[in-house]
Amino acid sequence: MGFNNATVMITGAAGNLGRAVAQAFAQQGAKLVLVDRSAPALEAAFGAPREGTTLLATDLLDRQKTQSDVASALQRVGRIDALCHLAGGFAMGEKVHETSEQSWNFMLDLNARTFLHIANAVVPSMLERGGGRIVAVGAYSAQKGVAGMGAYIASKSALIRLVEAMSAELRERNINVNCVLPTIIDTPANRSAMPDADPSRWVAPEALADAIVFLASERARAIHGAALPVTGLS
Repeated sequence: MGFNNATVMITGAAGNLGRAVAQAFAQQGAKLVLVDRSAPALEAAFGAPREGTTLLATDLLDRQKTQSDVASALQRVGRIDALCHLAGGFAMGEKVHETSEQSWNFMLDLNARTFLHIANAVVPSMLERGGGRIVAVGAYSAQKGVAGMGAYIASKSALIRLVEAMSAELRERNINVNCVLPTIIDTPANRSAMPDADPSRWVAPEALADAIVFLASERARAIHGAALPVTGLS
């Protein structure tokens, strides 16, 4: 899809989806900047840094550190052509009227604030270079309230709205901003948490990676502010 000589930044890269997305872009010839909070986790997932692959350990909840670390990475790689924001988290269990301050902040921080911080660090360089692509991972469930998932759904819904607002702000500057909305992703953690479910009906990380790669490619150049459902058979 035309990623030769392109540089793609992936947040949440050390996770199951992150590894699948990194592999998909690498197969298309992209150079990678792989971001996660833990340097040991990045090295365990991808090995030592090598030509064409930059490992960037940073705390996306720390705005200043994110800016500083991304600036250092940009000095090394020169540019970021596409940003794929996979970092986020899930938790459920509390009713809305019982939601604690800690639970609310935790979900909003992971799923919305991290996006604000990485966008703040990356978008200025895209504007300076004249364009780019941004793809975030939302959630299919965020389209409607679900019992016991209020804080999570609110946080992912906030992410979707931020994507739509950024798209409206940046589309005239040749920056496409979109997101994917997966249902349950087939990961070891989800299989362990739901042992009686049929994971063949879930979304394989590789299938979700294909959708993300498409939205980050030139083939999606006319797509702005989309929230693309990726549901498997679920």
